[in-house]
Amino acid sequence: MLELTLIQKIAIGILPILLAVTVHEAAHAFAANYLGDGTAKFLGRMTLNPIKHIDPIGTIVVPLAMFILTSFVFGWAKPVPINTKNFKDPRRDMALVAIAGPASNMLMAFAWAGLTAVGVSGLASGAWYAEPLALMGQIGIFVNILLAVFNLLPLPPLDGGRVLVALLPPHAANKVSMLEPWGFPILLLLLFTGALSYVISPILLVLLNWFNGLVHLL
Repeated sequence: MLELTLIQKIAIGILPILLAVTVHEAAHAFAANYLGDGTAKFLGRMTLNPIKHIDPIGTIVVPLAMFILTSFVFGWAKPVPINTKNFKDPRRDMALVAIAGPASNMLMAFAWAGLTAVGVSGLASGAWYAEPLALMGQIGIFVNILLAVFNLLPLPPLDGGRVLVALLPPHAANKVSMLEPWGFPILLLLLFTGALSYVISPILLVLLNWFNGLVHLL
């Protein structure tokens, strides 16, 4: 495959990135509504319209810049508003809402694997769509796996942190919850020191190899 220009990288990468973030946030909203909290629905966040979820800097500029310049994608969207008082079992239901986001990313990774397989099969015949679809599919797999793994880190306000808070005894859960205001600075520190990549990369590599094998089986 040919080396891509900057414009080509953006054109191929923007759809998988937008879908990954949009569906992730929508999954939180749909799960919360199903479990009894209609706050996100009332505020128009229970939708697949990316405009409702994206943060121009965190969802588009930062992820695309990092995708173009590095092998790591980091970004954020507008958080889905959740009112745990509307849940029957706040701790359990908050954990389920949190896990819905990464789960949706893993499902999308499977979908992108299928599209990648279609693109790869068309390369031999020289189909016009084959190379762009294969490349877009590879990006879709990578971005969604990365978002799933990253968000499952046990640090508030990430989804993994919310799951951890739900699983811990109340006293320990309160201690972990106190880290939430510091979560983003801690993540930035881990990112720029390379510690974040050190933790995520082995898991990401295993999953990418597995999905690569799946593509060749389809």
